Amino acid sequence: MSIQTNLTNTNLIFPTTFHEDNRVTLFDGDCEVFLNSLPPNSLQLVVTSPPYNVGKEYETNIPFDEYIEWQDRIIGLCIEKLKDQGSICWQVGNYIDRKNKNEVFPLDIYLYNSFKSRGLQLRNRIIWHFGHGLHANSRFSGRYETILWFTKTDDYVFNLDPVRVPQKYPGKKAYKGEKAGQYSSNPLGKNPSDVWEIPNVKSNHIEKTEHPCQFPISLVNRLITSMSNENDLVFDPFMGVGTTLAASAINNRRSAGCEIHRPYLDIAATRVKKALNNELSFRDDKPVYEPPVGSGLTQNPFTIEQ
Repeated sequence: MSIQTNLTNTNLIFPTTFHEDNRVTLFDGDCEVFLNSLPPNSLQLVVTSPPYNVGKEYETNIPFDEYIEWQDRIIGLCIEKLKDQGSICWQVGNYIDRKNKNEVFPLDIYLYNSFKSRGLQLRNRIIWHFGHGLHANSRFSGRYETILWFTKTDDYVFNLDPVRVPQKYPGKKAYKGEKAGQYSSNPLGKNPSDVWEIPNVKSNHIEKTEHPCQFPISLVNRLITSMSNENDLVFDPFMGVGTTLAASAINNRRSAGCEIHRPYLDIAATRVKKALNNELSFRDDKPVYEPPVGSGLTQNPFTIEQ
């Protein structure tokens, strides 16, 4: 890995300029600048959760149309740098118009055409459901966000086995036909479907940092292991505190990320270093349903040991 000192607060050493031999690249600045410096066909997977234009400390509110145009530019640049076998996962929630009686604008619907108009194909609209969040009093409380998974071509990487979850009825057998008496389900587990029950990162979560909208490593682990292979390059244009890069390190992928808020960049560097050294604490990807003892499958075989 090329060496360049760039983080004064943490005494960590990561390159800020991309090179294909970098294990990790942390760019202190605007993702448009970084993306324009990348060679074509360099990214296998883009995983990000961009700002929602709702007034958080790391963003500046702009008119909604301008926000969509800005996101469209970033999406276009990501697609230009994506490999033919690559995927983009854009994880978003809702924009809430505080000036218009808190009207909800679902960002995945507004951003869909940014991908589709450039020839990408939607493979899944994944629903990430979580149990905790802000309580609303003039509408139902929001408890989910969406991940738009697009691919550049029909020849894309998809590894289902690493992300299978335990069967609800692991001992079930076929009762008729040629396979009567044989197990009717995959012994490695079932497809996790397009609705993911994964706890979000709240105040008592083991992964919590000062970032107010941090997403969990277990969520990103599923995307990285299913849509890339070892040593592939994973990119996050809105890195925040580095969850995508930390998950990439855990799963032996190369990674690059951009962040304009310096305190978050320092936290990201610390988390990535811990992940590279197998020292980062994170919550396992455990299913909501746990098969009973004696059923033949009593624990998640895909839990990452700490």
